Amino acid sequence: METIRLLDCTLRDGGYINDWDFKRKNICNIMAGLEEAGTELIEAGFLRDCTYREDRTLFNSVRELKRILPEGRAGAGYVLMALHNRYDIRKLEENDGTVAAIRVTFHDHDVDEGLEFGRRVMEKGYRLFVNPINIMGYSDSGLLRLLEKVEALGPYGFSIVDTFGSMTKKELVRITSLCENNLDRGTVLGLHLHENMAQSFLLAQTFLEIKSQDRRCVLDASLNGMGRVPGNLCMELIMDYLNRNYGKRYDLDPVLDVIETCITPIKEREPWGYTAEYFLSAKLNLHRNYAEYLLSKGNLTARDMHRILQLIPEEKKSVYDQQLIEMLYRDFEDRDAKDQAVIRRLREVFAGRTAVLLAPGKSLEYQWDRVREYIREKDAIPVSANFYFEEQRGGYAFFSNAKRYESYRAFRGAQEQVILTSNITRGVREGDAVVSYRRLAGEGHPARNCGVLLLRLMRQLGVKEAALAGFDGYDRDRENYMRGYFGEYHSAKSGDNEEIAGEIREVGKSLPVTFLTSSLYEEAV
Repeated sequence: METIRLLDCTLRDGGYINDWDFKRKNICNIMAGLEEAGTELIEAGFLRDCTYREDRTLFNSVRELKRILPEGRAGAGYVLMALHNRYDIRKLEENDGTVAAIRVTFHDHDVDEGLEFGRRVMEKGYRLFVNPINIMGYSDSGLLRLLEKVEALGPYGFSIVDTFGSMTKKELVRITSLCENNLDRGTVLGLHLHENMAQSFLLAQTFLEIKSQDRRCVLDASLNGMGRVPGNLCMELIMDYLNRNYGKRYDLDPVLDVIETCITPIKEREPWGYTAEYFLSAKLNLHRNYAEYLLSKGNLTARDMHRILQLIPEEKKSVYDQQLIEMLYRDFEDRDAKDQAVIRRLREVFAGRTAVLLAPGKSLEYQWDRVREYIREKDAIPVSANFYFEEQRGGYAFFSNAKRYESYRAFRGAQEQVILTSNITRGVREGDAVVSYRRLAGEGHPARNCGVLLLRLMRQLGVKEAALAGFDGYDRDRENYMRGYFGEYHSAKSGDNEEIAGEIREVGKSLPVTFLTSSLYEEAV
């Protein structure tokens, strides 16, 4: 009896990368390539309450899936997944043999609703796979209660789903043992892994070694590991491993062809793979959206992220709470500083002077001679924003972004003067000017852009004019940053230009602001 099968989840789980917009041609090519390779099960996408489009792998009915299935199918079974609260089960047709199984998923707080949805799937004649979200979030007793309910339902299969990629080998052994000993011998056991800790291939091998040899199992994988960063178990790797060690005969050539033609172009636009930040979310067994929220800010070091993520309470870990993470991030950034003495010291330097504020836009590179002459004529003080421009000769470097400061401080010169906001705590030297982040960011809808924070500081220090150079704005269709000045650490987007221009305009009501180099902000102002 064949006990090991592979399920490709590229078109479903991989869809988180490209909003399931694979294009019809690619969908058909992926299905055909996987069938030719001998893949036993192909997950075609989600059953979801939606308006069906042939370019996407979101289906409102099984009938819509039938429109794109390959003619003369080579034997692969097709599978769909449904989140019980995102699909109206009344729309599901009676099974006509089109799909091999439907996988139903749910959280630990709505187990009964999810299993009831699964029961109705079975009533319509479909094989049911139960896929509980975040099995690592269940205690042993909680998992045993779940398995008891699953046994009473009697589904075709049950999957161990490591939603947050936090599973270790020891935990896989523990959970597999509980499933083996509390599920009917005929229930298929599945495994769905993520790459947060770069262990999915190891865990898949371990699972095959420890499962009962007569237990049928299904391993989930995707082409090139495609899936929400950091991704999934790679289909091509597990196919090759099974060929070498378990007598399987998967043909890797069509799989590699499909990766090259359909998957690599997507990865070039929206890359996935292991990152340290997602390791942190897995280490703490957190919903991945917490890490994604902090990453989107673009100004936190991995150490900072770790500190914030550790503050998430146990009861909030598995279900994403955006208000919570926003509050934790705001509190972290708004760590206050008793900076009155620092402000007085800086006023003695800046009050009544012209400040030339430098950002690492490309315009600073080719218009530096003009900017340098302006500094000389005005006897101005140069201040760089979230970087240090080696050509500025004196002045200050202002940092509000901990990640950029980490890159700078490794080669910071002994005589360079630095102004830091209070959210930066590592690498602060005696004599550095540390000012309150809250003082500059403001309340309500606080400003986060370094240039705006610096302008607000200049206003508080009483400068008579702020001249901007290298504040180019962001254009996705051009090279925006000077080479070598940390442009890789940005989270900018074109839509920010108008918002930042508005904040510059607001500062300009009480502080004269001049643009020395061309800027999209100036156009918006």
